[in-house]
Amino acid sequence: MLHDWFTRSARSHRSGTALVVAGTRLTYAQLDAVSRGIAGRLRAAGAVRPAVGLLATRTVAAYAGYLAALRVGGVAVPLDPGHPAERLSRIAASAGLSFVIADRKQDTAFLDGSRVCVLRIGPETLSDLLRAPARADDPPDWTGGPAQVAYLLYTSGSTGRPKGVPIRHGNLDEFLRFNIDRYDLGPGSRMAQMTSLAFDPSVLEMFTAWGAGSALVVPSADDLYDPVRFINQHQVTHMFSVPSLITIAHEAGLLPPGSMPSLRWSLFGGEQLTAAQARAWAEAAPNGTMENLYGPTECTVAVTTYQLPRDPAAWPITANGTIPIGHVYPHLEYRIESDGELLIRGSQRFFGYHDPADNEGRFTPPATDGPVPAEAWYRTGDRVAVQDEGLVHLGRLDQQIKIRGNRVELHEVEGAIRTWADAGDVVVDLVSTPDGGIALAAVCAGQAPPLAEFRARLRAHLPLHMIPGYLVRIERLPLNDRGKVDRMACAELLRAEVRRAP
Repeated sequence: MLHDWFTRSARSHRSGTALVVAGTRLTYAQLDAVSRGIAGRLRAAGAVRPAVGLLATRTVAAYAGYLAALRVGGVAVPLDPGHPAERLSRIAASAGLSFVIADRKQDTAFLDGSRVCVLRIGPETLSDLLRAPARADDPPDWTGGPAQVAYLLYTSGSTGRPKGVPIRHGNLDEFLRFNIDRYDLGPGSRMAQMTSLAFDPSVLEMFTAWGAGSALVVPSADDLYDPVRFINQHQVTHMFSVPSLITIAHEAGLLPPGSMPSLRWSLFGGEQLTAAQARAWAEAAPNGTMENLYGPTECTVAVTTYQLPRDPAAWPITANGTIPIGHVYPHLEYRIESDGELLIRGSQRFFGYHDPADNEGRFTPPATDGPVPAEAWYRTGDRVAVQDEGLVHLGRLDQQIKIRGNRVELHEVEGAIRTWADAGDVVVDLVSTPDGGIALAAVCAGQAPPLAEFRARLRAHLPLHMIPGYLVRIERLPLNDRGKVDRMACAELLRAEVRRAP
């Protein structure tokens, strides 16, 4: 069971640091006591393998509540307090929440009219739970089985409707074992918890740390804007982040060479990692090793990894200027379709969406009613190519377009712009023009040249139909609530630029 990774360490490393968050340090014994106490309150309120919403972020209640939900056999359903009330209400209804564990300050009005029981965990409650001794008659943790769901995350599908991804306890064992061993985690290691609980990298951060007896160190919202200060202040040894963090820190002048000597492992994923981003981070963390991870939420956080050589001169050159995503984990299977789509199956692959209607088109052979058979392949929707260093991510299938009868890969155009137009981060999209036609358009961050010079620089390297006809230059690309580049916001910027153009 997922919570067993924590409770085994709680027995072996009782005085070791388990959690550092919001100015509070908890040992394994203390976090064990608090999570066990919250679990007791859930049982007292009638919880029987409930779906438990977690309306808390970067607090002791968030992490102890997550463990408590698992310990009573429940399903942990993270709810991001920053999301609109309408979305949270939809998720609560879809997940069939019985309980919501909330920080004292969180607004739960979106639950009005529902039968969801709200359990508020404030400082006084935490103090009481820390003082409460363990009792011989405390119920044991739920033991269940690998087929039971551990957590349920909601991602936005193509329509924007929240889509539930249930991950079972059995999906996590090989994943955690592989990553704890690969990254040499153990007592004394300090893993940063950079991502929201509503974003699946948080599962790697929490349970590789707790499974190895390491400390989980949680930055404040402000710390995320100055990661170097946070990493040095807390002597962080391991971290996992989206690449956009590099761009934000570098452009703000907060990433000087040699500035993060404590970092042993820097992991990136969630979006493409460019060579320029990787170089800036490698210079700032010269004592560590960098890896680029890839994986859909539906296949339990990550399924591939590529380790960058210490010498940047040995880094591979790819067609789109990104770092390879590397090799598929040895305990998983993959295949590549004729159109380049990557398919995955094995122990980490989920067994279908919370709403079975969402399974349509996502598995081969196609999924019917009920759990998806283990032998079915999950269609990632991502295009890859094979290179000596493993797989290279070429973009989404839906980012392959036709213009003037020619097939165009948007990420190939983006790679060319990074290389030849002296631009920083870039997003390319297709726009409708006032004359009823279509054209490529680009949003570039950093020091991109004006449109005429921009097009001139690309003309020697790209055919005319691949050169954007519109350009938006901004200080930095917009990010969504998960820290990834917000392509929908970029598309709106481009549509506005087309409307302004003469």
